[in-house]
Amino acid sequence: MTEPPRSERRPYSPQLRTAVVLTGSGADGAYHAGALRALQEAGVKIDLVAGHGIGAAGAVFAAIDGGRRLWERGGLWRHPQIAHLYPWRGTLRFITWLLAAGAVIIAVPLVALAIGLLVYEIGTFADVLGSGTSTGLASWYRATLEAAFAPHALPTWLPRIALLIVVLIVAAVLVAAVRARWQLPARRRHRGGLWWVSLLPPMSGSETAAYFQSGVWDLIKGGARIAEPEARDLARRYTELLAENLGQPGFRELLIAVHDLDARRDLVFALIGEDRRREFFLRRPALGADRRSAEAFDLSGIAREHALQALAGALALPLVTEPPLVLFTPESYWRGESHRLCDRSGLLLRVLEEVASAEIRQVILVSAAADLEGPHGLSRRRVTPRARISDVLRAADTAAMRDALVAATSRFDAVFTIRPAHNPVGPLDLRGAFDERSDRWQGLGEVIERGYEDAYRQFVEPVIGASGEALEAERAAIRSS
Repeated sequence: MTEPPRSERRPYSPQLRTAVVLTGSGADGAYHAGALRALQEAGVKIDLVAGHGIGAAGAVFAAIDGGRRLWERGGLWRHPQIAHLYPWRGTLRFITWLLAAGAVIIAVPLVALAIGLLVYEIGTFADVLGSGTSTGLASWYRATLEAAFAPHALPTWLPRIALLIVVLIVAAVLVAAVRARWQLPARRRHRGGLWWVSLLPPMSGSETAAYFQSGVWDLIKGGARIAEPEARDLARRYTELLAENLGQPGFRELLIAVHDLDARRDLVFALIGEDRRREFFLRRPALGADRRSAEAFDLSGIAREHALQALAGALALPLVTEPPLVLFTPESYWRGESHRLCDRSGLLLRVLEEVASAEIRQVILVSAAADLEGPHGLSRRRVTPRARISDVLRAADTAAMRDALVAATSRFDAVFTIRPAHNPVGPLDLRGAFDERSDRWQGLGEVIERGYEDAYRQFVEPVIGASGEALEAERAAIRSS
């Protein structure tokens, strides 16, 4: 099966229920922000916003008419703090600096020898200035070495410093292991040796979740000077705001999909309109063994406190960041258990399945993953750890996009895509990236503008414009008849 062409399969109809689905990881959210801005400016009717990964963040803001907070000047994707999301874990950075210091200590004798050779060469050339210069310079350096390597000097202090570095590394690992063990609820204590607990994921995702959570609070509180509440209270306020205004201009139904590592299944947190809510949450799943109540959670009901926990789970990168916990209520299917949540690249298929269950007939799929159109499109491989992780995420997202487009053609009346022809900025390139094709640096601000332009070029102008012309022609034909 081949991938359907972009945005030209079936005509767009403003009478049909329409959803915007945001997919991707990390810096892809900047592209989502630009596309959402274009759709808002064009007045596109959106009934539901759905997302996984970083797309969940865009969906959370777009659902309560807060998309402007994503792309405006000083907004979340233009703020300097965005460059510090998904940082390397503090323990890992501390150990790296200690290892660098240990390497310097080991290299001291070699450096002393290299400097001695350099001093000898300098002394040879300095003899041109006067005889005996090289001898004096060599004598000075020999005296310096004798003082530095005296029994009470470097030979005594270097081993002590090396031992101190080893002790600090062991202490850092133990502290990290103890913190990881005791930060979990009692019901989810680790099982296994303490040394295995210390093998934590290399990056931290808590800063990313806190960043977008603070953005939600800034949007809700407006200009009021009120301290940010805890996550569960803030989630309750968010869902109440959305539920009370659902159907009003700018407010849309919301759907967030995450993967549950403990239940080994995908979970859906959604707030659907009252006229479709019952059918959505009580539908029979495709596999009879599964229970709908174990996978679908109504954010307007007992799961209203889980909205931001679901967002934190969607922002967690598998194997790269520590999966956050969601503590289910005792009234839910999972009876108060705490489960680990994260994103997965193939989750887009499940998102589209759930969107179809919400009686959506048209989908606008936004992805920052560009296809490699053919041969001779490769670039030099980046070897930094962040770049390697970005390559894996980007490849998985691109493949998932292709599979989702093929499957979506049988589920919806029309599927429209907004995606770049070329995007050098990977999911973890939150400071931007160098583009070899244009031989310049590209930041996230430019990614936002690219999403804005692609949305106009790929959807607003060819689809909305063509639909308007067709509607006018139909009206003219009716009048003439």
